[in-house]
Amino acid sequence: MGNSTGSFFGSDWLGAFLIIAVLFGGFGGFGFGGRDGGYATTEYVQSALNNQSTQTGLRDVLLSSANNNYETAQLINGQTNALMQQGYTYQLSAEQRFNALQQQIAQLGFQMDSCCCAIKTQMLQDKYEQLENLYRTAQNDASNAAQTQLILSTMGKWVANAPAAA
Repeated sequence: MGNSTGSFFGSDWLGAFLIIAVLFGGFGGFGFGGRDGGYATTEYVQSALNNQSTQTGLRDVLLSSANNNYETAQLINGQTNALMQQGYTYQLSAEQRFNALQQQIAQLGFQMDSCCCAIKTQMLQDKYEQLENLYRTAQNDASNAAQTQLILSTMGKWVANAPAAA
């Protein structure tokens, strides 16, 4: 009992004995009124070992299945997060493009307004120049008529193709 490291109650055989005793229904399997006349048979021990191995195998399979389910859930979670990030990126890109398009439309509206204003101004300028030319032409015609009248009144009576004087 002095060496108790790594053993059950200080020795390996005592721990094994207690585990086997508990597995086979207490101390009844060793002559204290247990099953089959109080003795553990080879078949009974083999059946207990097979049952324990089966239970251990089933536990391992269930644990492996649970681990696989957890890993699958984590993969799905990771993919979902990646898709959500990608969706956010697309949404942000779409919003930026939409804002840029709105700015371009506003700029186009301003340019069209400026263009229309420039066209209207040019049309008014052309109309003004045309009226100014008509005014100068009318003013020249009036001035020519006045000068002609002045010349004719200064000359006296003038007859075109007057009869010859004899």
